[in-house]
Amino acid sequence: MNRELYGESVVNGSPREHDSEVIDVEAVFSIVRRQWIVVAACMAAGLLLGIVYLLSAVPLYTSQVSVLIDRNNKQFADQLTLGGGVMDDEGSVLSQVELLKSQTIALSVVDKLKLVDDPQFNASFKSLYKTLYRTVVGIVNVSEWFSSDEKGADVDLEQRKLDAAAGVRSNIAVTRVGRSYVLTVEYVSPFPDLSARVANAIGEAYLEDSLNSKYDATRRASNWLLERIAELRQQALDTDLAVQKFKSANGLVTAGNQLVSDQQLAELNSALIVAQSDVAKSQAKLQRIEEIIASGQTDAIVTDVLDSSISNELRTKYLNASKLEAQISAKLGPRHVQAVRLRAEMEEYKRLMFDELNRIAQSYRSEVEVAQAREKTLAASVADATGVSASANETMVQLRELEREAETYRNLYQTFLQRYQEAVQQQSFPLTDARIITRAAVATRPSHPKKIVVLAGFLALGLFAGASIGAVREFRDRFFRVGDQIRSTLGLEFLGTAPLMANDDNSRYLSEPGNDPRAVAKFGPIYDYVVDHPLSSFAETLRNSKIAVDLACAAKKTKVIGIVSTLPGEGKSTIAVNFAELLAAQGARTTLIDADLRNPGATRALAQHAQSGILEAILGSQDLDRLCLVNPRTGLRFLPAVIKQRVPHSSELLNSPGMKAILSRLSESNDYIIVDLPPLAPVVDARAFAGMVDAFLLVVEWGKVSRRLVRQSVEADSYLFNKCVGVILNKVDQGKQKLYQKYGSSEYYYRSYSKYYNENI
Repeated sequence: MNRELYGESVVNGSPREHDSEVIDVEAVFSIVRRQWIVVAACMAAGLLLGIVYLLSAVPLYTSQVSVLIDRNNKQFADQLTLGGGVMDDEGSVLSQVELLKSQTIALSVVDKLKLVDDPQFNASFKSLYKTLYRTVVGIVNVSEWFSSDEKGADVDLEQRKLDAAAGVRSNIAVTRVGRSYVLTVEYVSPFPDLSARVANAIGEAYLEDSLNSKYDATRRASNWLLERIAELRQQALDTDLAVQKFKSANGLVTAGNQLVSDQQLAELNSALIVAQSDVAKSQAKLQRIEEIIASGQTDAIVTDVLDSSISNELRTKYLNASKLEAQISAKLGPRHVQAVRLRAEMEEYKRLMFDELNRIAQSYRSEVEVAQAREKTLAASVADATGVSASANETMVQLRELEREAETYRNLYQTFLQRYQEAVQQQSFPLTDARIITRAAVATRPSHPKKIVVLAGFLALGLFAGASIGAVREFRDRFFRVGDQIRSTLGLEFLGTAPLMANDDNSRYLSEPGNDPRAVAKFGPIYDYVVDHPLSSFAETLRNSKIAVDLACAAKKTKVIGIVSTLPGEGKSTIAVNFAELLAAQGARTTLIDADLRNPGATRALAQHAQSGILEAILGSQDLDRLCLVNPRTGLRFLPAVIKQRVPHSSELLNSPGMKAILSRLSESNDYIIVDLPPLAPVVDARAFAGMVDAFLLVVEWGKVSRRLVRQSVEADSYLFNKCVGVILNKVDQGKQKLYQKYGSSEYYYRSYSKYYNENI
């Protein structure tokens, strides 16, 4: 038999469910159709609860005051306060929000409005739990029995203030208006005038707290500065005195900001440099004149020669004699007496000029010696002054450290003294960085509860509850409802449905056995339903089952058909009886065997009067023909199971040679043998009997047995599974089944082809 039905597959004789990753819209709509009553009921209940809440809720009135954190005032105030900065960051604004909701502000409001004794406020926040709690604590706390009444009254008053402050804080809502510096403070209470008074008091308390905090901060700063100034004054005096003592102890004399020794050293250095320059200059002059004398150059001159009249006169005479000698030598010859005389004069003049040069050179030597002596003296003075200065500089390191410390304390003292004067002046400026821009007014109508919002909320709550309940019901609905679930879960053919039929358990026999003990006696009309209603949908389902059996067992002359279910009570016996009656009514030779030796439902339906049955036939103690009962109306033969005591080995009996002999004998005279077998889940009897069955019909109760259990029962025996020709959904509530229909399924078109059925004929 082909198990690949409707896109489903079978692996190793076992069906496999088809997993779809696409959302089935039709399935969603089906869920909505099935659960809308639950959802609607929950929404109605939620709406009713909302109405009850609105009728019982105490109306609340909200008043609000708007506070602006004024940056202009704050900038001016920061100029007057110590180290203030403009508040322009998110954290500062949020800090003001928390300040408005703080206990300090709440206690200030309680004291200002005297809320401890306010009857409206106490009526708003009176708590029975707190009253009982305080009473019990007062009784249990033995120490309070012996305490004074005055002390107890003080403690009780403080506690009442704290409770009142907690009540105020619990009804405050502070919000920031967008990204602005405006804070909105809302207060809620059952009394509109109380809400307005408390809201305004909160704003005023915030301003007062801001002003007081600035005043306290300035006062604390002034006191601290005063103490610090006294310390700095003394420290400045001590450091200045230490500087002067250090100078006296080390002989440090200063002129201006410089030591006298340093000034002297600087002057000596300058004089030494000049002396060294003079020495170099004198030595250069001496060296030059000595070079002239050594070379005998008569035309070489120095500055002092030009300034000397003797040298100039001798030079003039020398030049005149030289000129005259040159003329005479040119005319009269170099040996002329006059030329010789003139040359002798020239030599004398030359000697006299060099004598003058030696005299000048001697003066240069004297100048060099004087300059060198002065240089040496200055160098010695510089060396002495350097030693003194070096020693003084080592001491100056300590002196400068003392002077820096003294200067630091002087600056600190002047700074703190100036800030102290500023702080004293600031105490007279009552400026705050906030102001009230909108005062709270008395509310004319309640703000809570918001009727539309409350009703919508309860309605949404009901919708959510209904959807949750519906989702849980759908999740728990793991049963078979439509034929597609049979095909997809089990991989078996869906043969049709059997409607839910009422069976009156208190009714008498539908047909009495009369004087013939071998006649069946049906208990209830449902066992004759297919005969009484041959055109019903139930009869059509059984005909479809017959066709499926005939196609599966076409080569069999006598077809042994087993009727099984997963659990007891699914109606397999009813299906078996009606299926056998249908076959018999159509003229087929049919025998129905009740093989459920644990719970013989077919026997209770057809032969409660029988005294013996299949057990006797298996054991061979009685003749088979005498054990079978007959329905005179259709000719159906029935072999009952009369159980007088529990049968411990029912599976062995069904698989015994005696049972095989019964089937063999019945096959000789029957076209169909219908066997009502025990359910698959609790016992193994049906599996033991499976080898003798040509085809199985599986009966599944609609909406009762889980798909997983049915699948496991079918997969447990591949031999039985392969012989199963299809599944019948029994006890179908046709009124509810339409809620599970999908577009294109057989259930969707049920209304179209139901005209071919007639349940009344």
